[in-house]
Amino acid sequence: MTPADMLIRRLLVHNDLAQEDLEALQSLPINVKEFPPHATLVKEGDRPSHCCLIIEGFVCRSRITTDGKRQILSVHVPGDIPDLQSLHLHVLDHDIWTSSPSRVGFISHESLHEICARHPAITNAFWRETLIDAAIFREWIVNVGRRDARASMAHFLIEQGERLRAVGLGTGDEFQLPLTQIELADALGLTPVHVNRVLQSLRKDNLVEVNKDRVKLLEPQRLKEIAGFERVYLHESAAS
Repeated sequence: MTPADMLIRRLLVHNDLAQEDLEALQSLPINVKEFPPHATLVKEGDRPSHCCLIIEGFVCRSRITTDGKRQILSVHVPGDIPDLQSLHLHVLDHDIWTSSPSRVGFISHESLHEICARHPAITNAFWRETLIDAAIFREWIVNVGRRDARASMAHFLIEQGERLRAVGLGTGDEFQLPLTQIELADALGLTPVHVNRVLQSLRKDNLVEVNKDRVKLLEPQRLKEIAGFERVYLHESAAS
């Protein structure tokens, strides 16, 4: 699989693209680099000249408060371009870093502007991806602000499984999730101790199984009921 294949697989989850669009995406110059866990890809305040395409691994966006507390804003999976907005918002307002060993492709803004100018369908696909990104942000606000810890954890796990399934990585009910309990706490607005208690509770009720960086949802329907999970915000087809 070429680096562009991962991007194409992701875009086809939500968009209909013609053969000429797919060929244009395959021709994008992508500079691939490998990173260890917790490597910074882009820092808040940077003015990047390229966008980051995740080919393998997991990447997070986060902000640090003035007193040093971290809030993870999103978790990104292969096929995502977490800093696509840097095409038009020239100063990055958050950090982007790897949460696992990762392969990342760097695509210059110049190349992306050029392909968008020549292929309106690709422009529309990138715009749609940005809107879906915003929809997921809205759901995360509800998750952190209004769901209790158990529902919040259940919702987060279901979402990750569904997003990985959509790009052919995992079944939805069983998938890789290389996040520490500290990182889960920073994503859910909880303490690490509280995260541990919630995971133990879900295990005790035979709802989830967590083995290192692998997650298995044993009772996905019950978890969806606990979480109040409605998948519409993931917009998994071009018609939705």
